[in-house]
Amino acid sequence: MNVHTKRFALQGAAGALECALDLPDASQFAAPRGIALIAHPHPLYGGTMDNKVTQTLARAFVTLGYVAVRMNFRGVGNSQGEHDAGRGETDDMALLLNHMRQQYPGLPVALAGFSFGTFVQSHLQQRLQAEGAPAERLVLVGSAAGKWAMPDVPANTILIHGEQDDTITLAAVLDWARPQDLPVIVIPGADHFFHRKLQHIKNLVVEMWHRAN
Repeated sequence: MNVHTKRFALQGAAGALECALDLPDASQFAAPRGIALIAHPHPLYGGTMDNKVTQTLARAFVTLGYVAVRMNFRGVGNSQGEHDAGRGETDDMALLLNHMRQQYPGLPVALAGFSFGTFVQSHLQQRLQAEGAPAERLVLVGSAAGKWAMPDVPANTILIHGEQDDTITLAAVLDWARPQDLPVIVIPGADHFFHRKLQHIKNLVVEMWHRAN
């Protein structure tokens, strides 16, 4: 599938934010089916919106007919400001969501994140639930449980983790998921960055989305 990427800037509280919008091939989808916001790993450890896992999540949603939008968090790439330990990043992601809802009114919203991005997206979902307008579903890859304070997430959340992740251990994720009775999909042999395993992420997201709908 051809993916058309458009770069744009959004004005946030700490300055301009660099964003990328991935659009599905118009020949296969007459109109977008939804909006997917995708959050990248930790800015202080090399995380950007061009991270391979983040891009893989974008491609998965484009395959599903969603417009997929990513953002470089504060201080990354051409985004201004400084890292704000997730607080400002969640505010910025909410700003991006409002922008996308204006561009594509009435469409359902999905939230996806990798590593630190799962922390941001889970807190954004918590905020949206309090406002009475939650995202339809979350996809959390390499969930940040044990690293940052992850809130509870909805029962239909897709959790994907690498068996050999030594950055965020599988045991820590299971300890977080167990009280919520959340299934965790474990990719055998995968490390934190899913080297040589990225295709499993895309395939799982697409398959599980179709199964739910």
